[in-house]
This record gives sequence, structure tokens and C-alpha cells, in this order.
Amino acid sequence: MKEEQIEKLRGVVRDCVGKHLYSSAIFFADKVAAITSDPADIYMQAQALYLGRHYRRAFHLLNASQIVLRDLRFRYLAAKCLEELKEWDQCLLMLGAAKVDEQGNITDTKDYGSMYLDKDSEDREINILSAIYFLRGKAYEALENRVQARLWYKAAIKADPLCYEALECLIEGHMLTCEEETSLLSTLQFGPEDGWLSSFYSCLVKKYDKEYVVEAKFRELEQEHTLKNNTDLLACKAEYYHQCGEYQKCFELTSILLEKDPFHLKCTLVHLAAAMELGHSNELYLMACNLVKDYPQKALSWFAVGCYYYCIKKYDQSRRYFSKATSLDGTFAPAWIGYGNAYAAQEEGDQAMSAYRTASRLFPGCHLPTLYIGMEYMRTHSFKLAEQFFMQAKTICPSDPLVYNELGTVAYHMEEYKEAVRWFEKTLVHIPSSVSEMWEPTVVNLAHALRKLRRYNEAIVYYEKALALSTRSSSTYAGLAYTYHLQDKFTAAITYYHKALWLKPDDQFCTEMLSLALEDDCRHGTDT
Repeated sequence: MKEEQIEKLRGVVRDCVGKHLYSSAIFFADKVAAITSDPADIYMQAQALYLGRHYRRAFHLLNASQIVLRDLRFRYLAAKCLEELKEWDQCLLMLGAAKVDEQGNITDTKDYGSMYLDKDSEDREINILSAIYFLRGKAYEALENRVQARLWYKAAIKADPLCYEALECLIEGHMLTCEEETSLLSTLQFGPEDGWLSSFYSCLVKKYDKEYVVEAKFRELEQEHTLKNNTDLLACKAEYYHQCGEYQKCFELTSILLEKDPFHLKCTLVHLAAAMELGHSNELYLMACNLVKDYPQKALSWFAVGCYYYCIKKYDQSRRYFSKATSLDGTFAPAWIGYGNAYAAQEEGDQAMSAYRTASRLFPGCHLPTLYIGMEYMRTHSFKLAEQFFMQAKTICPSDPLVYNELGTVAYHMEEYKEAVRWFEKTLVHIPSSVSEMWEPTVVNLAHALRKLRRYNEAIVYYEKALALSTRSSSTYAGLAYTYHLQDKFTAAITYYHKALWLKPDDQFCTEMLSLALEDDCRHGTDT
């Protein structure tokens, strides 16, 4: 057969692959390989077999060729076949021996000094070594060796910043702490034309910077790189709003996004989280029904069902569905945390702790399980243990204001009021945006701690700040009244005791203190 005819057949194979006619691609690729015995044509045949899901046959073809251990593409495709066959140990053997250090640098590459066939026709390829490192990471993760998986994912993204999947696994799997994520991004060597990608990656990682810093990153991508309507970027922005506690803003954005792209699963997860916080049980019910119908094998679908039952306070059912989500995907962090929260909501501390500990072990870069363990210890008045876990959470994520709030609360309970003031003040410093109603309890607690230290004027300032955030809290009025009472400002104290009792008429403390304030005011008036 003439070379022209063979080249035409190769074009037919490529076209069949492009049109997803894999049986046709396999048929013609087989004939081309039989005629030429060219390694490139054997590789094309193996690729067609792989795409047609004939993994065992593709592996046999590659393994039988003399070039498989000398050409990285052959070796990589053979390992991909073993991945699909779930033969993970064999997959690692096929990928060859190599070692990686803690920073994701390869220290032994003798097995990768192989020849490499002519590059494909694409303008720009992802480094084959990056793809191999990523596959090693997936194999280790499947074998539940998440420490090695983390190192190989780091190696993959460092070998080629275009290997987005490696970064996605590190972020979604909560494998890195905040500092480790920032450090990793700073070591990536982007090309001169990849400035937008560097900015995009910085938006994907944990976002605890000040509001103006994060907003500037989003603005740069939207305006300079014309990604204003990109769904991935908007999903990142929604995630940031959720992290800041701006749940309504987050929910509105995810609602718009899901109208545009109803099957964007990352956005769906953020939408579910915002709906949970806002108590939108109807929205959760509709989302759960649609997800179970469209994706019955995805953990996210059953997590949505669990969220619905949690929202309507049917914790036994919610636990059942969170558990189902973890059985479908043991690396789905929200389901483990939801599972623990469902136990905690019924004060079943031991089971809640067990779920949180599992989550803490699986997701070393996520501080929430450790934080929730601390909260459980605080609930049972084990304050020293609670403090230890809060400090551990602070080490993992030193920028989350919620961690400092809990440290302040536990210090207050231990009557360490100076420490409590320090932690509550740090909480307010770490809030990324302006202080919203969500943080009103922190402001009140800071005022209580200042009152305990007899710094009454400062306490009054913070009580008034709390009232500016929310006028519906009787404890704020009671605290303010009591502070004025301690300063012998009886008229102001009486006014605020009345306001507290208007909100909570059965408040015994305020009732008794109001009587005392009235007596003190009368006595004071008589004395003068």
C-alpha cells in the first residue's frame, strides 16, 4: 500500500476518534499498524483501543511492543489502562521507580531518561512527566496512601503548571494547609503568557485575605483577562462570599450561575452550603431530587439529600444520607463534616468526634474537623482539651476568624479574661470584610470580657457596636445595663434593663437586677 493511502487512513483514524466512532478507529488503526509496524501507528492503535474501553487489549498491545519501557508515552498509556482496570500496584510498577521529597521535587529520575517519540500536532503539550507524576498520585490515593499522593500531586503541578488536575486534587482533597498552598503557588514556573493562570490559581486556593485583596484578584481576571462571565471564576467568587459569611450574596450568585450552567458541580456544592445556612429547605429539596436523578452515583447527590434533612432537623435521616455519600466517595470532605454535625446536633458527642477525627485524618489541610472537635470538648466543659484542638486548627489555618473566636470563648470560660480579650480582638482583625451581623456575638463576648476586667468604658463601646449590628439581642442590652449599673449610672442601667426585658420578659437576671437598680437609684436620689 502506498504511503499516501496509509497517511489517508491515519487521517481517517484521527477523524473517527474526533467523531467518537471508536470501533471504526480501532478497525482502521489495526490495519495501519499491521502494514507499517511503525511504533507511532502501534501507539495510535493502542489509543483507539483505550478510548473504545478495550483496556486489557490495549495494555497487551503496548506491553507486547519492544518500545514500551523506552518510550514514556507507551509507558504512560499502559499505566492508564491499568488505572482503568483498578490494578494500582501494577500501575505503579509500570510507571517505574522514582522518589519525591517533601517539596514535590523528584530526587531519582533514572527510570525517566527514556526516549520520547515525536510530539503530537498540538501547539503546546503538557509535560509527559507531569502526567506520569499525576497518575502516580492517583494510584497512591486509590491505595489510601494520601501522604505519597500529596507529594506526587505537588510534583505534577511543579513539573507543569498546566496540569490543573493535580492542583484540583490537592485543593478538593484538602491536602495542603493555607501556608502550603501559598508556598506551592509561589514555586510554580508559569510561562510569560500564563499570567492569567497564576492569578486564577491564586483565586482557587483558600481565600482568607482581606476583602480588597481578594476582590482585586477577581477584578484583574474579569477586566484584564476578560473572564468576567466565566462560570469557574464566578463559582470561586461565590465560595469566597460563603467563606466570609455573606450567605445571601453567595446564594444569589450561585442561583444565577446554576441558571446558566445547571450541572456545574462545584457551584452546586457552594449553592447547597449557602441554602443550608439560610434555611432554604425547599431549594435543598429540589436540588437534592434533581441531583439524585441526574447523578445517582455521585457523593454530592446524597450529600444534598442529607443537607435537606439536616435543614428540617431530621438528623437521623440526614446522618443516613451523609453516610451514604461517604461510602460512595470516602474523600468527599463535606459529607464527613455533615455526618459529624448531624451527630453533634443531637449531642451524641462520641459519634460526632469519631466522624471529625476521620475527617481530620483524611483531610490534613482542612481545619474544620479539628475546630469541631474543639467545640465538642467545649460543650462538655473540657476546656483545656478544647483549647489544644483550637490551637491545632489555628496552625492549619491561621487566618480564619472563627478559630480566634473559639479561642476567645474557651479563654472566657476558663476565666482568663485578658487572653479572651486578645483572641476576640484578633477575631475582629481577621474578618476579611466589614464586621457584619454574623459577628455580633463576638463583639458582645469581647464587651463581656472587658467588663470582667472592669474596663467599663471600653465594654460600653463594644456593646454599642454590637447593638449597631443587631438590635434583637436581649443579652447585649442586659450586658450594657449591667455595665452602667456597675458604674452607678442607674438611669441608663434601668433603661437598658427595660429594653432587655421587652425582648425577653422572662429573663430572671434582668428582672432581679432591674429591681436592684431601681432601689439603688431611689437610695442614691435620697442620699443626694
